Amino acid sequence: MTVELLLWASVVLIVLAGCYNTGMFVLSRRSTKNTRTSPAERFYVFLLACLNEEKVLSESLARITALPAGNFLALVIDDGSDDRTALTALSADPRRIRLHRRTLPNARRGKGAALNDGVRYLRESGVLDGYDPADVVVCVVDADGRLDPHVIEAVDPFFDDPDTGAVQICVRMYNRDKGLLARMQDMEFVVYGDVFQTARRSIGSVGMGGNGQFMRLSALNSLGEGGPWSDSLTEDLDLGVRLIARGWTNQHCTTASVSQQAVLDLKRLVRQRSRWFQGHLQSANLVPLILREVPARPALDLLYHLSSPVLILLTSLLPLSFVVALGATVVASVRAAHLLVSPMWLAGPYVLSFTVAYAYGYVYARRERELGLVRSVLLAHVFVFYGYIWFAAGWWGFWRMLTGKRTWLKTART
Repeated sequence: MTVELLLWASVVLIVLAGCYNTGMFVLSRRSTKNTRTSPAERFYVFLLACLNEEKVLSESLARITALPAGNFLALVIDDGSDDRTALTALSADPRRIRLHRRTLPNARRGKGAALNDGVRYLRESGVLDGYDPADVVVCVVDADGRLDPHVIEAVDPFFDDPDTGAVQICVRMYNRDKGLLARMQDMEFVVYGDVFQTARRSIGSVGMGGNGQFMRLSALNSLGEGGPWSDSLTEDLDLGVRLIARGWTNQHCTTASVSQQAVLDLKRLVRQRSRWFQGHLQSANLVPLILREVPARPALDLLYHLSSPVLILLTSLLPLSFVVALGATVVASVRAAHLLVSPMWLAGPYVLSFTVAYAYGYVYARRERELGLVRSVLLAHVFVFYGYIWFAAGWWGFWRMLTGKRTWLKTART
């Protein structure tokens, strides 16, 4: 009886998730054109919060300094590094790159604290003197982030709408050809951006990511004197929700990307996702704000998104229930000397689990045309199993939260 209940719970959860995913896929296919209504000259500031990033920083700064735009600079926030991060920044183009060094004991207090300090430095240094905060756009780029050359051209028209507070661009893995694990991470970000983030443009619930997020300075200023970013492990998630609650519109740009380094070691990847999962759990404190300040339609989607950690933990029990049921059926069939169920019994779990692979494969094939549709769909089948990483990461993050552990080692670069 217990096994049957687990199986029925499995079916209900999977069907509900399938309905949500189908709805988001349909919404994401709607064409949303963004046309420039008036020319504008905005000042772009790229913030790079760095802790021991000498291995990847040079290439990222080279990409930024080569951008075909005239009105921008990059601020490297050295958050107490003990490698050559600061020297790498100082050796870059001084006309475009500034260095702000944080030292212990104030340094190494999290990415949010480093970014907040970077914004304070910009205000106090005089770099922003003479600019209207509405015409200053701050972009957060990870130290390994490689921006598309046309990124400012792609993002700038969104800010012609004075209600636009932030724009998130697509995220890709620049080393996606370095193995199946890297390819799965690339597919994960493509699916999230091209399906869910694109659909959320119609709903009004676009979220911010930790890399490639562009924010109007006046929108950041509206979040209060304490600093735009929280001390959460997922400060980007918090920022996006609080901007929406303040009445700003978040947008998602599908025509430009920032490429970052995929994690090539499974243990490191699970640890990274556990950190994200724990931060997502911390964001439950945003629920009262959403219920109080966010309109009903985006509020429903944001609440569903914030509930995803609970759904992941519940869903992690479903494969176990299926294995138990299958094992019981095999044992009973052996005892009865004949198969007690039709082989078609396996078709149901396949349809429930892998139908989404065809949609995801289609979406990924549109980004990676050289792979082709068939290969992309096959990879999407593997992607379904790749999602099980979140089960291990989820329980690890949940345990750390229960035991009061909040500090994490940053993901090492290669």
